[in-house]
Amino acid sequence: MLSSLRHWSRSAFARLPSLLPSACALCGAADGSGSNLCGACHRHFYAMKTPRCRCCATTVLTPAGMDQVCGECLRQPPSFDATVAACDYSAPHDRVVLGLKFGGLLEYAPVMADVVRNAMIGHDDMALPALLAPVPLGNSRLAERGFNQALEIARPLSRLLGIPLQAQLLQRQRDTRSQSLLHPDERQKNVRSAFTVPAPNIDLIRGRHVGIVDDVMTTGATLNEVAATLKRFGASRVTNFVFARTSQH
Repeated sequence: MLSSLRHWSRSAFARLPSLLPSACALCGAADGSGSNLCGACHRHFYAMKTPRCRCCATTVLTPAGMDQVCGECLRQPPSFDATVAACDYSAPHDRVVLGLKFGGLLEYAPVMADVVRNAMIGHDDMALPALLAPVPLGNSRLAERGFNQALEIARPLSRLLGIPLQAQLLQRQRDTRSQSLLHPDERQKNVRSAFTVPAPNIDLIRGRHVGIVDDVMTTGATLNEVAATLKRFGASRVTNFVFARTSQH
């Protein structure tokens, strides 16, 4: 059933570009700019900065949230040090995520990278990492999808931030079950020891600040395991860059 849904999603999304070649990914309007995000949607959905925990990017209730760490991160600090998120994973932003991941609309990746870059500007006191890397896909999922959505976002984000991209910095040691199909309590176990840093790349991260790119952060289990892996191999700091953050409230 899941494979049928993915096939339907790809077919449905694939028809959109031919109908609206420069349509906004959110509202469907064509503004003639050649962009996949119209100016009105950019101003309405991404200009205002949502108060978020500096560490995990979950939304917080106080206006000074950009400078705070949430209670959960204080109680149980994750392996990563900071997270930049452009939006919540909710309508209409989920349309962009699904269009890229299951519809193969690779033109949405630069849109996502652009709003992540703008979200980073809101953290004007946050140090930029020395290099960027995507969360790697397992071999079976990469073969099925044909691309890694995190890498597609990382490429334009690297150019926008002026940070070198190391596309193969990390490797998955084994295929894991889809995190979206698991209960939150099972997700950390699912990705435990799933990643490694190939020997030629160890010198690239030793003592350095590494930025990790992904499309969506849900519980943070995958990104936490990635950060723990990088720090075991000598990284001094890890910052996540994600397009959307699932609400934890």
